[in-house]
Amino acid sequence: MIRLPDENGALRTYRPRAEPAAAVAGPPAGAAPAARTVFAAAHVVADRYRASAGPESPAALDWDATLAFRRHLWSHGLCVAEAMDTAQRGMGLDWSVAAELTARSAAEARAVGGRIACGVGTDQLPPGGTDMARVRAAYEEQSEVVEKAGAQVIIMASRALAATARGPEDYRDVYGHLLRQAAEPVILHWLGPMFDPALEGYWGSADLDAATGTFLEIIAEHPAKVDGVKVSLLDADREVDLRRRLPDGVRCYTGDDFNYPELIAGHGHAIGEADEHPVAERDFSHALLGIFDPLAPLAAEAVRLLDAGDTDGFRAALDPTVALSRHLFQAPTRFYKTGVVLLAWLAGHQDHFVMVGGMQSARSLPHLARAYELADALGLFPDPGLAQDRMRRLFGVHGVEA
Repeated sequence: MIRLPDENGALRTYRPRAEPAAAVAGPPAGAAPAARTVFAAAHVVADRYRASAGPESPAALDWDATLAFRRHLWSHGLCVAEAMDTAQRGMGLDWSVAAELTARSAAEARAVGGRIACGVGTDQLPPGGTDMARVRAAYEEQSEVVEKAGAQVIIMASRALAATARGPEDYRDVYGHLLRQAAEPVILHWLGPMFDPALEGYWGSADLDAATGTFLEIIAEHPAKVDGVKVSLLDADREVDLRRRLPDGVRCYTGDDFNYPELIAGHGHAIGEADEHPVAERDFSHALLGIFDPLAPLAAEAVRLLDAGDTDGFRAALDPTVALSRHLFQAPTRFYKTGVVLLAWLAGHQDHFVMVGGMQSARSLPHLARAYELADALGLFPDPGLAQDRMRRLFGVHGVEA
């Protein structure tokens, strides 16, 4: 038994699970799901002795634990999205360390046969507006690092571009330039302002219909250079509309951590399944999700059910995880990483709860308590006793007798 604090300071008794879920307790399945391409955006493990005390200090990582977690994701058949928002990109992970992370993780991917894609942006530039030539050069520098490492490029939204662009034409110019130069098809990432307020008005307009139009025009001009788009707007209807308008062969990778089961399921058929109206690529979303970092075993097991066309089984497996995801990603959404790292610590993937930039303090104790409760109810912890003991010790640091 453990007592969990709420926002009013009251303690309530919770009885943790005795055993983990079967997918968590059993050996990793290994093979990647076939019906959908599934990326987990991976967090980083800070070096607890050198982690910065504030957001302006250089990042310091525990490389062994960071790479071990990526091997955990690959062991379940998931792809790894590296140096993204979940890795605290723009919230403590500076470009110099992100570049090293890219090189190390790509080498690890080659060693284990895992798929990896890495984020490129412009975060080596100083904050605020600049000029378009510097924005392009910053993107080019980072793209070169990722391509040299042998990883797929994910072109992330740029704060510098958002602060500098005068309108849609500047976005067309920058992205057109990058796509023409890309050695292999890339993933374009549209990150909404709920994840990063500095990206308000991306694609040249605060009107999402107008922004979507510009986004689709850029893709339509370079379809052979776009593997897919990751959409992180937390708006299922808008994502469905956008993916139906994508050119043939361009995938939609959902980044919607609120509505991912229904978006991934789509019409409910595996690719190629015989049907009077066969499902098309644009009728469902693939996945590139931060929530699949803590959910890796459950997510991989669920998506494999789609390989057999078992949509009902997929929904039955994944729908119960949404409550945890919505809790972790509640506003301010950008602080979801704190809950992700908490769950990694509780699951035994790292031996401390310290984050780059001191971001372990970004969520309240009741918020973390609820995250623990929801994750435990799903059976996410390989050793529920260890998770309970670690939560009790965390409460103790805060003067709570659990």
